[in-house]
Amino acid sequence: MIHIILKTSFLTHGMKQDTSQLVESLKNAGAIKEGDFVLTSGKHSRYYVDIKEACTDPSLLTQVARAFSDLVESETVSGMELGAVPLVVAISMLTGKRYIIIRKERKHGTGKLNIGEVRPGEIVDIVEDVVTTGGSVLKSANTLREMGAVVKRAICVVDRQEGGSEFLAENGIQLIPIIRISDLRS
Repeated sequence: MIHIILKTSFLTHGMKQDTSQLVESLKNAGAIKEGDFVLTSGKHSRYYVDIKEACTDPSLLTQVARAFSDLVESETVSGMELGAVPLVVAISMLTGKRYIIIRKERKHGTGKLNIGEVRPGEIVDIVEDVVTTGGSVLKSANTLREMGAVVKRAICVVDRQEGGSEFLAENGIQLIPIIRISDLRS
């Protein structure tokens, strides 16, 4: 069994956020899977953090959205298809904030990379399920920046602590994880 150990709680808006219940809910939902996996980053891993599957449970999705809503500072949230879509929609429904979905590639029809209006100069917080290297977050940020948005923050459910935070910082983006994977034990 793999355990998620929370190294520290983090401060948000002057309050300490307790993520222990969310950690337990994710573990109970089977969000941590053992095996041999190839991640989006191309890295190989002996575990997989499956937030997408876990968040098909509406009560868990609501719990995750509440954790995000405490951290989002902008009036607009955005995330890349597929993993971030239920998250940005749930955050929007809970908070009334606008959302923008970023496509991985141009599709038929309008050929746009975004669903939802990007307003020049608006500040957008990026939402992500799991961050490993930070590549997907940077791709979303660059797409939004090219359209005139200001992106300085990304919030994720789980930071795998494999260099994503540092990589994003080098690109002007602060990564704010709800949960950090600090220690893995079999």
